[in-house]
Amino acid sequence: MKLNVGDQIPSFSLTDHQGNIFKSNQVVGKKVLVIYFYPKNFTPGCTKEACSFRDSYEQFQKLGAELIGISSDSVESHQKFSDKYNLPYTFLSDPTEDIRKKFGVKGHLLGLIPGRETFVVDKNGIIQCKFNSLSSAQHMQKALETVKSITNE
Repeated sequence: MKLNVGDQIPSFSLTDHQGNIFKSNQVVGKKVLVIYFYPKNFTPGCTKEACSFRDSYEQFQKLGAELIGISSDSVESHQKFSDKYNLPYTFLSDPTEDIRKKFGVKGHLLGLIPGRETFVVDKNGIIQCKFNSLSSAQHMQKALETVKSITNE
């Protein structure tokens, strides 16, 4: 399965970094979602990406967007990552990579490293932007531009 711009995101439930169950259907219909899949907590590129979203978090909030980072790291690892870098948004643990597969996020380097891909989803659950790049620096900017365009800011 591979999701593209114009597709409806699948409904999913995962455990967040605080041990709570996050259900996508409780947010779809209410907020714009920025969902970014990344390889691993505490690695240089992933830390840079997470911190760039953190540094622009207020802008996303003002636009009514919810930020969500997803990797296969454990709930405990996400909690430590979030605490260490003061990350104010939601991290979801996808240990079986089922949600990564539902979104069609492919691996990099012969499939050895989980992919880095960002989706911007409108209030109706429709993908408005899909951005795939190993370069962690570009994801936040691309997501913010898209959120601004769909919220007419």
